[in-house]
Amino acid sequence: MHAWQVSNWCEPDQMDWVTIDLPEPVGNEVKIDIASAALNFLDTLMIKGEYQVKPQLPFTPGVEIAGTVISAGPDSKFASGDRVCGLIDHGGFGEQVVTRDNDLIPLPDNIDFVTGSVMPVVYPTAWCALKLRANLQPGEIVLVHAAAGGVGLAALQLARHWGARVFATAGSAEKRQLCLQYGAEAAFDYSDEWRKEIKKLTNGHGVDVVVDNVGGDVCNESVRALAWGGRLTIVGFAGGEVAHIPANRLLLKNASAMGVMWGGYAGNQPEFVQPALDGLFGLLSEGDIEPVIGKRYSLKQAPQALKDLADRKTHGKVVLIP
Repeated sequence: MHAWQVSNWCEPDQMDWVTIDLPEPVGNEVKIDIASAALNFLDTLMIKGEYQVKPQLPFTPGVEIAGTVISAGPDSKFASGDRVCGLIDHGGFGEQVVTRDNDLIPLPDNIDFVTGSVMPVVYPTAWCALKLRANLQPGEIVLVHAAAGGVGLAALQLARHWGARVFATAGSAEKRQLCLQYGAEAAFDYSDEWRKEIKKLTNGHGVDVVVDNVGGDVCNESVRALAWGGRLTIVGFAGGEVAHIPANRLLLKNASAMGVMWGGYAGNQPEFVQPALDGLFGLLSEGDIEPVIGKRYSLKQAPQALKDLADRKTHGKVVLIP
């Protein structure tokens, strides 16, 4: 089968397009015919060796997939022909992958592969930020940064579903319009005085929960925008800079800053995983959430797709179709 391979830490356009003979699955492993692989910002970091997880070289990047089981090891809970999606360690940017079955969940028959491939990361991450970490309550006010991205749009939809007022930031007029379409009450440019505008719109209250995908100065300004008892959830650093959070402002507002790492729940708090996934697929089946597929690329276009994602030329989720 064909796949993209990283032999040395590199830029996306320096990956190799190779032919690989995958081994047959053993134990609880399965071999999957990949129908769709979704991109994430972490992919751009992992290829360069800048992500916290560094696979052994050489490796095929890509962590979010959907497809059909070709064959299964003797201890696997899946069988040939099963439809699955999941968050895997790596290997998604190929025509096939061999992975552990505990990285996968059954894909309901009424959900297509492209939709299935964009569910394992961004919606659980948004669920984790809003519910598991921030304990969002109906009527609270939420601010989502980078709200036109995958996690951002998921957070907008979930926050509105759970009865919150939602504000957003995004980097272009087109992206801000998309935020309004998917639940934001108002959307601001990063250069705008968004903090002052939100203060006006909330009669001085501020925001109860921030979902920060950007980092840097945006994160620091978010602390200033928090209401009394507010919660800042740190999802990522798409702006390229880790924030140095002013702890004195957290103290003065009785506020909290907390990390969000959905991928860590399986190993540390597995009891939260299945209820979150069941809840999300239930909302999806009922039409209460709507994954936004910004663009589809062929698998051979992966370097360009990754570049477009890193350059913020995309919105929603981006997928590769083998």
